[in-house]
Amino acid sequence: MAETSFELFNNTLLQQLVGPQDSNLRLIEKILDVEIASFGNQITVKGSPEGVNQAHAAIDVLYNRVSKGIEIGEEEVKAAIRLSDESGQQKIENINMDDLVLKTKKRHIYPRSATQAEYIQAMLQNELVFGLGPAGTGKTYLAVALAVSMMLEGKIDKLILSRPAVEAGENLGFLPGDMKDKIDPYLRPLYDALYEMLPAEQVDKKIAIGEIEIAPLAFMRGRTLSNAFVILDEAQNTTPMQMKMFLTRLGENSRMVVNGDLSQVDLPRGVNSGLRDALSTLDKVSGISSVRFSAADVVRHGLVAKIVKAYEERSTKEYGEE
Repeated sequence: MAETSFELFNNTLLQQLVGPQDSNLRLIEKILDVEIASFGNQITVKGSPEGVNQAHAAIDVLYNRVSKGIEIGEEEVKAAIRLSDESGQQKIENINMDDLVLKTKKRHIYPRSATQAEYIQAMLQNELVFGLGPAGTGKTYLAVALAVSMMLEGKIDKLILSRPAVEAGENLGFLPGDMKDKIDPYLRPLYDALYEMLPAEQVDKKIAIGEIEIAPLAFMRGRTLSNAFVILDEAQNTTPMQMKMFLTRLGENSRMVVNGDLSQVDLPRGVNSGLRDALSTLDKVSGISSVRFSAADVVRHGLVAKIVKAYEERSTKEYGEE
């Protein structure tokens, strides 16, 4: 057993950190299997050496968050724990977390795992980034947040969001309505992310005047996308030719983010994924970054992380590492 004691000097911030009836501390205790006691400004943590170190680091993260005016709840506590594990600490060792705050009209968005921090930094430093991994890890959400933040700062003129219209074997031609009616259901997750970051009237206005464009991948052909932030979602469902077409749209003063999950390919049997092909083809090209998420980075309901992890473990047993 190990034990450590430390003081947090601002009483108001400390009260916000511990939560009602010390609920935030109780959650840390439950997840890390430690004991935490709070006496005045002093906090004592007992448990395994690893648990004590991680609990201390998580409390430091939370104290930093409340000092910036961030309200602490269950999700913030879980995020602090993800950021403070040993592998997470190694990933963010040379990252200034204050540089990774994404400011939008409706909220300020912070990384909730070390991989998310790595991903934001990669998008800030590279013109082309591949975000790889399961749903629920924040790949598209964070890319949209950075794009909106850059647009509000005047660093880009246009935000372009795209995804291939291949989902679970369905065919657009058999869906009712005009082309917009057929396309919108496939693009709904992108609209949802935008409405969480900008007032609805601003989103609608920017779409109307072309500052925000949400379109299926086929609409990108023949264009050069300059002064833009371009996001391709569900990229595992592109063919190699579609992926090459998309990547070669990159123009001056633009950034491109390509997100996908290679365990969720919906292409017809025998058709190679353009995402898999691009990762192999561009492996040695400088100026391109790839960030891989795992079940540990899932920031949705806790059960989702367990489900993703179970599928990852089965896939590893049956097929080897992806």
